[in-house]
Amino acid sequence: MFTGIIETLGIVKDIVKEEENLHLTINSSITNELKIDQSVAHNGVCLTVIGIENDNYTVTAIKETIDKTNVGDWKINDIVNLERAMKLGDRLDGHIVQGHVDQVGFCKSVEETDGSWKFTFEYDAALNNITIEKGSITVNGVSLTVVDSKINEFSVAIIPYTFEHTNFKSFKIGTKINLEFDVIGKYVAKLNAIK
Repeated sequence: MFTGIIETLGIVKDIVKEEENLHLTINSSITNELKIDQSVAHNGVCLTVIGIENDNYTVTAIKETIDKTNVGDWKINDIVNLERAMKLGDRLDGHIVQGHVDQVGFCKSVEETDGSWKFTFEYDAALNNITIEKGSITVNGVSLTVVDSKINEFSVAIIPYTFEHTNFKSFKIGTKINLEFDVIGKYVAKLNAIK
């Protein structure tokens, strides 16, 4: 379980394909605090640490993960948002994030406003995921509040701190991003579909 509050950034140092899996080596300032079998969210994707060496650690993405996220598009030197699993008893500063990406989306526009940025993303509404005005959404692992909710798109406002401390600063029109929709909203949508 995660909160969507990014701890630090990591740099992809190596990518090894083994059958349908990808072994990804990440360089990070938190590597010395990690242990084998620990869950870490990478751009919102929960992956398990399988190896640690110096300031680098390795995780494995299986086909299911590669098919549903942007992990298969990562390249060496890409910057990824990192968050370790929350500790029981900590403050929940973001929202409940599972680290299970629902689908990818694409950056539709980036608008610099007076002191912040407005990012608009579009996604395939046929997959039955929804946003609501002022609801929660996770974009590349970052817990955000939805503005301008529409059937297949939404916007978020990004403050300078978030812009500087996440990979939002690298987003351009067309950037492929990971989306995890609010878990409560997913249950409500499923219940409504059953009726």
